[in-house]
Amino acid sequence: MKKVRFLQSIHLKFVLIYVLLILIAMQIIGVYFVRQLEKELVNNFTNSITERVGLLAYNIEQELEKKRDDTSPTLEEDLEIVLKDFTSMQGISSKDILEVRVIDQNRRIIGTSNPNSEQIVGKKTNQLSVTNALLAGTASNKVFVDQKNGDRIRVLTVPIRLQDDVGANTSLDPNIGESIQSDQEILGAVYLMATMEPVYEQMKKINSIFASGTTIALVITALLGVFLAQTITRPMSEMRKQALEMAKGNFSRKAKVYGYDEIGQLALTFNNLTRKLQEAQATTEGERRKLSSVLAHMTDGVIATDRKGRVILINDPAASMLNVSRETVLSDPIVSLLGLEEAHTFESLLANQDSLILDFSTKTEPFILRATVSAIQKETGFINGIIIVLHDITEQEKIDQDRREFVANVSHELRTPLTTMRSYLDALADGAWEDKELAPNFLHVTQTETERMIRMVNDLLQLSKLDSQDYRFSRDPINFVKFYHYIIDRFEMTIEQGISFVRDLPNEAIYVAVDQDKITQVLDNIISNAIKYSPEGGTITFSIEQHTHEIVVSIKDQGMGIPKANLTKIFERFYRVDKARTRKLGGTGLGLAIAKEIIEAHDGRIWADSKEGYGTAIYFTLPIESENDEEWE
Repeated sequence: MKKVRFLQSIHLKFVLIYVLLILIAMQIIGVYFVRQLEKELVNNFTNSITERVGLLAYNIEQELEKKRDDTSPTLEEDLEIVLKDFTSMQGISSKDILEVRVIDQNRRIIGTSNPNSEQIVGKKTNQLSVTNALLAGTASNKVFVDQKNGDRIRVLTVPIRLQDDVGANTSLDPNIGESIQSDQEILGAVYLMATMEPVYEQMKKINSIFASGTTIALVITALLGVFLAQTITRPMSEMRKQALEMAKGNFSRKAKVYGYDEIGQLALTFNNLTRKLQEAQATTEGERRKLSSVLAHMTDGVIATDRKGRVILINDPAASMLNVSRETVLSDPIVSLLGLEEAHTFESLLANQDSLILDFSTKTEPFILRATVSAIQKETGFINGIIIVLHDITEQEKIDQDRREFVANVSHELRTPLTTMRSYLDALADGAWEDKELAPNFLHVTQTETERMIRMVNDLLQLSKLDSQDYRFSRDPINFVKFYHYIIDRFEMTIEQGISFVRDLPNEAIYVAVDQDKITQVLDNIISNAIKYSPEGGTITFSIEQHTHEIVVSIKDQGMGIPKANLTKIFERFYRVDKARTRKLGGTGLGLAIAKEIIEAHDGRIWADSKEGYGTAIYFTLPIESENDEEWE
């Protein structure tokens, strides 16, 4: 088992959960506290500005009354003094008040607290809040964000009314932004802009202090969490080590008990379980070893299933026979594993319990298995599953098939000439021997059929010797080019069909170690076939190609050719492409089979290449020995 990584350990998870709980709790408390504090500071700031704006409106109303009564000819100077006194009031920082403007009934700016904005005095304003204050007596209290620097700015617009009592000019609700109007005449309006950034700067400092406190608290919490986690994970880690040792088969180790709480009781129970498992393991180990030894050394495949037909055991020979992995087929249905879904069910296998023949042959390779089925029964008679034993009978089936084919072919090949001989002998016995014209012909046919049977028997004896494991070739080094010329010359001297021979042979000597008599037989069989199937006036080409470790010998004719589907079968015993013509020409159907056995015994290969109507080429290879040619000469 892999070692638990730190990032996956329960130790880290416990500490993280503990720290996260504290962090979440502190964040919830902190968010609530900061929001309430921010709300309180903003309200205090707004209330302070609002109260003083009301007093400012009253003072300006007095100055405007003086101007109306012509008691104060210098209104601008008086307003400047009033605004200056307002910005220096206690509780209001001069930095907080960005600007205060006084607007008369005609929306003309008659005063400002910002010396840099004196050029706007005397000009009219089109601000909506000022228009609402002058016409409807509506006060406004809004917050805007400066697009240049992002500062939050509170803007208050308060109407100036003609009244008698101080501070009764207007009452502004800072949260709603509307004034409680009266019937007094509106003399003008006060337009105030104040920045709220100092309030939020204070909030930033408070948040910073709170974050620092949270960090310190989390560090202390983490340390405490690590200590607490160790008291829980250390016994668990000890039991984990014990479990790993048990998985390895070591039952002698005991888990250390750190206390007698719930985890300590678990450790004691774990040690008791280890002791009992050790006793049980000792009693079952012997039986397990016996079963494992039997299954491992069996050459047959064994498959066991549960009572529902699912695979619970399969040994290596069975997995190899079925070409599956043991891990992937466990729990698979047995009928699916054996490919019996269409013919059988698990219940039918239980009912029959007979031997089954499983054919897994392909186009190129035969593969046949015999499956013997037996039930697994308890003492009560309840069937708990089945056991299937697989035995590879491919070679046995192949031998039986070859034997049947061989007997059939030999019987057929011998029956034909014997039947012919019997017919002619019966005719001679009935008096045909007295006929001087028929008798010689009948005897000639009988002799020909007898020679044909002798040739076939000799070929069969030859194949029998080649099949024998005790048969040995006498290999000697020969100059194969010279030897090949000799074989061709021998056929060329006896040929009668007007067939021409073409030799494409190298001039230099090529030495190979072969049994000269056997290779002569191979060449005789191949060349004889080429002559038999060549048309009159045809050409037979003989060639040799030399490669690094072998030579390739070929004989090409211009006969009728062989169909592509039959090329791989012409080296089988008794196989004929055209049986009628082969018998007419005197063939036994064993020549190429003998040639194949001899060439393969020389560690070579033999094959054919043909195209119908264009002739056939037979190729075979012979290995070149590593000795130098000079030593053979």
